[in-house]
Amino acid sequence: MTAPHYTSTSRRTLLRATGVLSVLSTAGCVDDFDDGDGSASNGGDNDGGDEGTEGGSTSGFEVEEVLEGLTHPWGLAFLPDDSRALVTERSGRLALVDREDGGLEPVEGTPEVYAEGQGGLLDVTPHPEFPEEPWVYLTYAATNDEGESATHLGRGRLETDGPRLAGFEVLHVAEPFVDSDAHFGSRIVFGEDDLLYMTTGDRQSKEFGPDHVAQDTSNELGATLRLTPDGSIPEGNPFVDDPDAEDEIFSYGHRNPQGMTLHPETGAIWQSEHGEGDGDEINVIEAGGNYGWPVATYACHYGSEEPLGDRPPEREDMVEPVHYWECGTGGFPPAGMTFYDGEAFPDLQGDLLVGNLAEEYLGRLAVDGTDLEEVEPLLDGRGWRIREVAVAPDTGHLYVLVDAEDAPLVRLVPE
Repeated sequence: MTAPHYTSTSRRTLLRATGVLSVLSTAGCVDDFDDGDGSASNGGDNDGGDEGTEGGSTSGFEVEEVLEGLTHPWGLAFLPDDSRALVTERSGRLALVDREDGGLEPVEGTPEVYAEGQGGLLDVTPHPEFPEEPWVYLTYAATNDEGESATHLGRGRLETDGPRLAGFEVLHVAEPFVDSDAHFGSRIVFGEDDLLYMTTGDRQSKEFGPDHVAQDTSNELGATLRLTPDGSIPEGNPFVDDPDAEDEIFSYGHRNPQGMTLHPETGAIWQSEHGEGDGDEINVIEAGGNYGWPVATYACHYGSEEPLGDRPPEREDMVEPVHYWECGTGGFPPAGMTFYDGEAFPDLQGDLLVGNLAEEYLGRLAVDGTDLEEVEPLLDGRGWRIREVAVAPDTGHLYVLVDAEDAPLVRLVPE
């Protein structure tokens, strides 16, 4: 387990001294901002248009704008052996984007979503055997008849001529429904076992203590779920023999994981997770693991330095993060993330790249096993809340989604 050995202030001083930092916010997370809900705190929605592609410094990279005019984009997935990618926008649009010419086609057949607060159309991924299995999976917020919301998982068959999702079906609803518009979690990936992993948030529950929803395996909040591609429950899930636990749960004790990726060598599931007052984390997910929220955390109550719970090393019954930003450091509100395993940027090989929302840059962490060290960030000084980052499988170029009302999809290519 590693943690930064500097305070928030000394970190910024270091970055300025090395010429890396040009414009970063000095404020830490606040509750309506840490999870990227688009609120007007700490700069609010930044226009990710032409101004952004001219400012800032990214040594060794050129930044190309693939297209502009996206509305709070959230998820990005490349289609195998294709120049096109799928992009979600929280308002409910799924777009098929041509990476070569920037063309965009709306995809019909998507579900109705609850596009309030942090809700809406969220993550997207194709079936691991696409296009032979033409399924595209979506996560999204939707409501019941009482107006309460929950994180949903669904899929449809992608027809690229049109384009549309045919026969869309709901596979799973992470219950209970809650009267909240926050903390939906909602990243999805397929593991090396060809099973689907899905994160859920704690729906911003403030009932801190051992009875918090994220510590209660009889519900699916604050958890990682594992499902088969058709939405059924795998026999090997860790709680299938526990009558008091939900069979879909793979790990629990999470606050709001908004980044998830596979380690390219080990196949392990890695997640980025928002803390409360700082306390943001990078975790490696273990079957049946309790990740502590909110009884074991490096976070503090918002607006104070009062710890929320025990420090994770004090709890042998819980899994410690492999990296964290402790209360008082300024935090790192993390979003989408990926390991770099392409050939275009040899210096990035094996690094973990994590979108930073409030401080508006693409974080870069050098990885040695499970030891992480923050190094020079990318795309700082552009005023971009980084929502998602992905490596194109054909070129190794980096694609980055900016979270804003009028946002670009940009591509990093070698100079």
